[in-house]
Amino acid sequence: MLRWGRIRTLDCQGRSRRAFLHAGSLAALGLSLPDALRMRATAADSSPPRSMILLWLWGGPSHIDTFDMKPQAPQEFRGPYRPVATNVPGIEVCELFPRLARCADKYAIVRSLHHDTNDHGIGGTVGLTSSTAGGASLGGIVLPGQLKPTHGAIVSRLRGFRPDIPSFITLGGNLTQGRRPIRGEGGGSLGSLYDPFRMDYEVDVGVKIPDLDLIPGLNSATLNSRQDLLAAMEQLPQRLDQSPSVQRLDQFYQQAFSLLTSGKARKFFDLDQESPAVQNAYGHFRFGQCCLMARRLVESGVPFVQVNWSSTVEPVEDGGEGGWDMHDRNFSIMQDRHAWMLDQSVSALLNDLDQRGMLEQTIVMAVGEFGRTPRINPKAGRDHWEHCYSGLVAGGGLKCGQVVGASDALGERPAARPMHPGDLAMTLYGQLGIGTTQLTGVGLAPPGEVIEELL
Repeated sequence: MLRWGRIRTLDCQGRSRRAFLHAGSLAALGLSLPDALRMRATAADSSPPRSMILLWLWGGPSHIDTFDMKPQAPQEFRGPYRPVATNVPGIEVCELFPRLARCADKYAIVRSLHHDTNDHGIGGTVGLTSSTAGGASLGGIVLPGQLKPTHGAIVSRLRGFRPDIPSFITLGGNLTQGRRPIRGEGGGSLGSLYDPFRMDYEVDVGVKIPDLDLIPGLNSATLNSRQDLLAAMEQLPQRLDQSPSVQRLDQFYQQAFSLLTSGKARKFFDLDQESPAVQNAYGHFRFGQCCLMARRLVESGVPFVQVNWSSTVEPVEDGGEGGWDMHDRNFSIMQDRHAWMLDQSVSALLNDLDQRGMLEQTIVMAVGEFGRTPRINPKAGRDHWEHCYSGLVAGGGLKCGQVVGASDALGERPAARPMHPGDLAMTLYGQLGIGTTQLTGVGLAPPGEVIEELL
């Protein structure tokens, strides 16, 4: 099932109410959407056919309770979980990850990521753009410098325009901390043309596209069944032709609308096209089904898909949507929900991509904005820790089945091969055919150094 949001065009006086075919306004650029799409259409698509899926673990998972366990550390550091061996000799992960333990040959663990802020908002900006420039703190203080584009925006800009499918899709709502939106999810200095096309998924609702509502009366309230939806979609091209607002749109608008009217679009939006066995493998919860949708999107040619674990950093117990910001009840939440969901979804994604022959051409990265304090706090939780944390990368020609970098005996600081999020970004860009020349060609500096051990 699909849910459409709202799209607004120009009124009869010519005042812009801005059509949100992508989640962002073009007004700041002084461009109409057709103008912007024409510019984008001129970009040459010379990149290799690799795609990337970013699994954004918003809130910051504990590295010590996931991929960098410290069984020899004192109890107040190591926590209650034991490490288990994986299918790669010498690599261990948390015992709550039995599925990931069986496919460790398909990914690499980076254990020495670090940066300089423990604020979710600024840390999120660093993780998504490799820079603090333009980031905003929980208190609303905006840091100096021009906001940089997020990873997906860079890929979208350099891959060029395709009329049939977006180049950058985010599954999930805008990221917030304390109900304050963070900065760094969109086009940044490249402009809002490269903001993500947003979709989401709810188990009881299905796929949602909140920024699109083509024709008055075509909305979720009038589409009570799959049959109603398909009937409405069949009638949509004729309704578009008869709509006065759409008659003003040129071919670039029509190409944007074709995403929704084409049979191809219907197929990759519809998870019922997958067998029950595949859907069950990913898990019948939001993150699992979004991972399945991400695989369908890259299979359909989308170069970059970001899957947000949640929109808020806070877990459900603290009034959020189930984020990883577990200052208390860390271990019960991990065991009851977060760990098995991550284990099932990520392992299913890697195995599915591999079985379909897609893993070599698809980079997968799972990471948050920072880690959590190695020392357990009095509330059986862990607090923010930016000084050392872990990430998981897979596919895309990367050298997997290994650990890169190391933390010290307590997991507090890098002990070997310290790496910044920008180093990881630069490495993955290279696997997507984006190097220094391509970045400087669109006014961007390389965000870091390539991690040679992953190549």
